[in-house]
Amino acid sequence: MLGVVNRTLLALTGLVLLAAGACLLTGFRPLGGRHAPLLTAEARSRYGHPEGWWWALLAALALCVLLALWWLLAQLRRPRLAALPVDTGDGAYALLRGHALESAVAAEAGALDGVSGCRVALRGRRGSPTLRVALELEPHAVPADALAGLAGPVLTHARTSAGLPELPAEARLKVTAHHAQRVT
Repeated sequence: MLGVVNRTLLALTGLVLLAAGACLLTGFRPLGGRHAPLLTAEARSRYGHPEGWWWALLAALALCVLLALWWLLAQLRRPRLAALPVDTGDGAYALLRGHALESAVAAEAGALDGVSGCRVALRGRRGSPTLRVALELEPHAVPADALAGLAGPVLTHARTSAGLPELPAEARLKVTAHHAQRVT
C-alpha cells in the first residue's frame, strides 16, 4: 500500500510542477508585481465574509501537514521483522534474529538443485511472521522440483528452528536468462 501512496504523491507533485511550469511559460502570473498583495480587496470581498474562509484554508493546510507527517512516519517504519521470540521450554524465551533466520533459509534454499540464487525477507508481526522468498532458477531447473524442495525440508527446518506451528511463505520464481551457445 505504501508503494501506491508514494506513486500517487509523486504523480500529484509532478502535475503541480507541470502546471506551475506551464503557467510561467505562457506568461500567466497571478501576482500583480513584487509588492502587490496576493489577493486584492475586491477579490477578498468576492468570497463572502472576509475572515470566514481563512479558517477553511488553515484547516486544509493543517490536514496537509498531518498527512505529510503520516507519510514520513510510514517511510521510517521497518518493513522486516527484527526478531522472533522462541520458547526455550523452561518458561523463558530466547530471541531469534530475523536476519539469522533469513540467512539460514536463503543458504538452504540456495543449495537446492537448480537454484542459482535466493533472497529471503521475514515480514509480518512477532505472533504471525511470514517469509517472502525469491528464487532465481537456472535455465535447466524444473520449477515444480525447486518449489517442492522449498516447501518441504527448507520451510520445515525454518518452522522447527523458530518454534512456530506454521510459517506461511510466498515464493517468487525467476529463471535466469541464458544466451545461446555459438556453434562454429
